[in-house]
Amino acid sequence: MAKDYYKTLGVGKSATHDEIKSAYKKLAKQFHPDINKSHDASDKFKEINEAAAVLGDQQKRQQYDQFGSANPNGSGGPGGMGGFDFRDFQGGGNFEDLFEGLFSGFGFGGGARRQGPQRGHDLISELDITLEDVARGVTKTMKVRKHSVCSACDGTGAETGGLSECDECNGSGTVKVTRRTPFGVFATQGSCKHCNGTGEVIEDPCAHCKGEGRVQETKELEVKIPQGMEDGMRLRLAGEGEAGERNAPTGDLYVTIHVLPHKIFTRDGNDLRITIPISFATAALGGEITVPTFDGDETLKIPHATQPNTEFRIKSRGIPQVRGYGTGSILVTVTIEVPDKLTKRQVELLKEFDGSKKRGFFS
Repeated sequence: MAKDYYKTLGVGKSATHDEIKSAYKKLAKQFHPDINKSHDASDKFKEINEAAAVLGDQQKRQQYDQFGSANPNGSGGPGGMGGFDFRDFQGGGNFEDLFEGLFSGFGFGGGARRQGPQRGHDLISELDITLEDVARGVTKTMKVRKHSVCSACDGTGAETGGLSECDECNGSGTVKVTRRTPFGVFATQGSCKHCNGTGEVIEDPCAHCKGEGRVQETKELEVKIPQGMEDGMRLRLAGEGEAGERNAPTGDLYVTIHVLPHKIFTRDGNDLRITIPISFATAALGGEITVPTFDGDETLKIPHATQPNTEFRIKSRGIPQVRGYGTGSILVTVTIEVPDKLTKRQVELLKEFDGSKKRGFFS
């Protein structure tokens, strides 16, 4: 009895190539013997690949639909190839890459295309700033070691700027590659190694950059840091990453910001917190204290009978909203400062005061 390959892959007879590819990919991952350890996974995997080998090839699929077999002589199977065990040829490679390579041979994928010089890599760097920098905004200078465009050849990689057609691929950037798969031997297109897929070779490589079009150097950059930046935020400097190959686009530089601890303030969102000790007399009678801010000292009035750990707010003296509107506050927590030395007169006055207040608690 002929096998129902459509049923094996779980698709209808009108399924498109993309639908067959998607169904195969899903089932192949599910029943891959290196992933699925059930006793029948290997047999199921062979059935799936046998079905895909037939339905993925337009000619074999037409024969199968007409004769119930991919072989017009009626021998059955995918053109006489039978099933296979994926482990026999995987060799530890990446399943996704191998999948695309296998099925480019019979209609599931495309061949290699000519490719231009590669874009430069993105870079990541780090920069320390202070809390004052966060409050005001600042421009910092930093040094970055990277590949930059070769000034001797203007990034072309050639001494005189001359490029010629690659003899290996005749300027196409691709060459014929024979792939041996469990379904047979297929001819596909691969990237030309002689010209790295560009289709062009340099006639006279630049002596300064050895034909690469870029050289490694240390560059000094100015980084503009806006107000309100938080620890761990990133800034993107477009075009300040690695230079691309032979005038290809340059990558970007991403700068991670680290905010250093402050000696008196702690940050709470856009607010700044500070703890200031005051005397018992100021707490009891009221008075004024001086509070430091990033814009100069600020006078804060303390009302009489202020209790320990009371919090006061000085508006618009904190951290500005990053790339937005509004500024946080300074939150001042007062504590009562207890003197470690008292005069005889001070002791007498405190005892007198303490005696007049004792009955208050019980009453």
